[in-house]
Amino acid sequence: MNPLAQQLNEAIQQDNPHVYEMLSDIGKSIYFPKEGILSQSAEAKNKAHKFNATIGIALEGGKPMHLKMIQDTLSAYQPKDLYPYAPPEGKPELRSAWREKMIVENPSLKNKSFGNPVVTNALTHGLSVVADLFAGAGDAVIIPNKNWENYELTFGLRRGAEIVEYDLYNEEYRFNSEGLLKALLAQKDKGKAIVVLNFPNNPTGYTPDKEDSDQIVAAIRHAADEGINVVVVADDAYFGLFFEDSLQESIFGQLADLHPRVLAIKVDGATKEEYVWGFRVGFITYASPSEAILNALEQKTKGIIRATVSSCSHPSQTFVLHALQSPDFAAQKQEKYDIMKGRANRVKVLLDSGRYGDVWEYYPFNSGYFMCLKLNTTDAESVRVKLLDSYGIGTIALGKTDLRVAFSCIEEENLEELFDTIHKAVVETSGE
Repeated sequence: MNPLAQQLNEAIQQDNPHVYEMLSDIGKSIYFPKEGILSQSAEAKNKAHKFNATIGIALEGGKPMHLKMIQDTLSAYQPKDLYPYAPPEGKPELRSAWREKMIVENPSLKNKSFGNPVVTNALTHGLSVVADLFAGAGDAVIIPNKNWENYELTFGLRRGAEIVEYDLYNEEYRFNSEGLLKALLAQKDKGKAIVVLNFPNNPTGYTPDKEDSDQIVAAIRHAADEGINVVVVADDAYFGLFFEDSLQESIFGQLADLHPRVLAIKVDGATKEEYVWGFRVGFITYASPSEAILNALEQKTKGIIRATVSSCSHPSQTFVLHALQSPDFAAQKQEKYDIMKGRANRVKVLLDSGRYGDVWEYYPFNSGYFMCLKLNTTDAESVRVKLLDSYGIGTIALGKTDLRVAFSCIEEENLEELFDTIHKAVVETSGE
C-alpha cells in the first residue's frame, strides 16, 4: 500500500476505527499524490517568478490562451476564471460559499463539525465517489423500494454491492422507519450497511416531516448501538423545494454527530437547486468531530477525483459562484420556487377534485420535481405507451402500477390538460 494511503488510514484509525472499517478496498488504498505533476506545479506557482514550464495549459500575453470567438460569448468573465484547470477539490471560493449556504439553510449544522464541500461533477459523480470509497462486493446498500434507478448502476453494478429495499411508505403512508430499521438490523452479521436517504424523493416527491425524520435518526442510532457501522448518504438533489409541512432542511444535520459508528455524508449540488442542470456542479461533504478524519476523507476523495475526472469544469464553477455572490440571487431563486410550488399545489387541487374517480390513487408528495400515480385499473407501461403514441405525452412507468409525472417541466396552466389526458389514457387502456 502506498505510504500516503497508509498515513491517511492511520489517521482515521486513531480517531475512529469504525470509519476505517467502513472504507472499501479502494477507499483504503486511495490517496492524493503529494509528489508528481500536481504538487510540483503548485510549488512552481509560488516560486517560479521567471518562467513556469510546469502546467499543461497554454499561455499568451500572461493569460490563458483562448479563442476569441469563445471569449466573446463569455466576456463577463476573466479568462483566468474559465480556462485553467480548477483544483481537483474545486474552486476554493465556491467551496466556501457553498458551505456558508449550507449553514444558512440548515440551522442544525450551526454547531456541528463537518468538512469543506468538495466539488463533484454533479450528484451522480458524488454518489459514485461514495460508492468507490465505501461500497465493496456484498456490502448492503439500503434504499426504499421507490428510488432512483441509478443507485443500482452506481452501487450494485459498478461496485458489486447488494441492493436491499424496504417499502418507502408504511400503512399510514408515512415514512416506513420500521422497514428501514429491519433492513439495517438484517446486516448485523456483516457489521456494515450503507443507507441512502433521498429527500425530496425521486420518483415520489416525498419528504418526511420532523416526527418521521426523528424516527429515521432513531433507527440509524439503534443499528449503530447494535454494532453496525452505518454510512448514511443524504442524497439532497432536490434540496430546498419543500412545499408543505415537511422537514425543511437536510437530514444530514441530524446525523452529523449521531454516533461513532455513523458516518454522515451529504451529496448535493447546484444542478437542480439553482436550475443549472447542464453545468454539472455538485458537492460531497463529510461530517465528523475529528479534523484528522475530515482531512483524510477529503484527501481520499481528491484521489478518487484525480483518478477519474481529474477535476471538474472550471467555467461551471465560476458561473455558480457568480450566482451565489449576486445580490439578486435570493430574489430570483424565490421567484422560481414560487413557480414550482404553484405547479405542485395545482396538481394536488386537480387530484383531490374527484374528477378522476377511482382509477388511481397518488402517493403522498410535498416537495421536489415529481409525483407518482398508483394505477388501480391498468398497468403503468400500457398507459405510458398509450400517452406517448396517441397523445404525444411522456411519462415514466415504474413497476406494474406506478406512473411518475414530472410537474416541474409543465407550465401550471397546462397541468389540467395533462392530467385529464392521463386519465383518458388510463380509461382507454383499462378497456383493452
